[in-house]
Amino acid sequence: MLRFIKRTSEKIGHIPGTLIHVGERKVEKTRIRIIDYDEAQFQEKEAKTIEECFPFKDKPTVTWINIDGLHQVEVIEKIGKHFDIHPLVLEDIVNTGQRPKMEDSKDYIFIVLKMLHYHEKVSEIQAEQVSIVLGSNFIISFQESEGDVFDHIRARIRDGKGRIRKAGADYLAYALIDAIVDNYFIILEKLGENIEDLEEELVTNPKEATLQQIHILKREMVFLRKSVWPLREVISGLERGESSLIHRSTGIYLRDVYDHTIQVMDNVESFRDLVSGMLDTYLSSISNRMNVVMKVLTIIATIFIPLTFIAGIYGMNFKFMPELEWHWGYFVVLLIMAVIAVFMVFYFRKKRWL
Repeated sequence: MLRFIKRTSEKIGHIPGTLIHVGERKVEKTRIRIIDYDEAQFQEKEAKTIEECFPFKDKPTVTWINIDGLHQVEVIEKIGKHFDIHPLVLEDIVNTGQRPKMEDSKDYIFIVLKMLHYHEKVSEIQAEQVSIVLGSNFIISFQESEGDVFDHIRARIRDGKGRIRKAGADYLAYALIDAIVDNYFIILEKLGENIEDLEEELVTNPKEATLQQIHILKREMVFLRKSVWPLREVISGLERGESSLIHRSTGIYLRDVYDHTIQVMDNVESFRDLVSGMLDTYLSSISNRMNVVMKVLTIIATIFIPLTFIAGIYGMNFKFMPELEWHWGYFVVLLIMAVIAVFMVFYFRKKRWL
């Protein structure tokens, strides 16, 4: 449930803009990595202090500052002051329960996204908030923990492949968003495999564990939809906005990301419908199985009704019953009961009740 609702009780009563980390502490120490580049040169280093990032604010090159770990709010506060980031934006950065959104502050654009990871062992989607501050010549990205989906972007910058070294900070922002959205397809692929396996089990041999798996998948679909659905507004705002930080040439690439976002949402909705249908199928299957059991029991009880009636008559303790002293009476009564039972079985088969 903590994936859906973050505990925000610690923030109640504080002044707006007060930096209080809300969420799980996922790293021991904040890690700061700097990549500075242009078409001709490239520099990458790991900063020991946040002050090492300050000289890159006014450089003509493109600078990517990546901060892993949000629990050291003094680090976030220092870089916010130097790069003139509003305290309310900094507050949203350290509050990891934010909805994906985009805010244009003229001097910079603030973007919040959800980076998803699928854990095979627990069959669960886990989300990490990624906050991006896009300036004229810099990008500052904030992550909850180390490890992300940006390694191939770093490799492209190092190798100078593609147009990333030739373009500005807005293209780098597009590349980061595109990497996060492309990773959603990997999550959907794994969920699709789980749904296929569950459908096969549902048809062949549904169990109580099957119902639990269906509920887990249904919960994952709700969580995935909550993380992905607002992304359409974010990409649309970046594409159609009039910010001078987004060049017209980058808008084409943002439209491509928007198309991918629509495709992701369509897949999520399709999977939600499939999981809901699987739940109905499971309940129908269990109901049909119960009906078959009740049908068999009803037929058996129906067969024994006349037999019980005959046995009840001859079980009465009256002294002057005509057949009591008949030598073959016992066997004749058993024969009659057997004939009645066989006749009823054939009758039920003819009516296709069996």
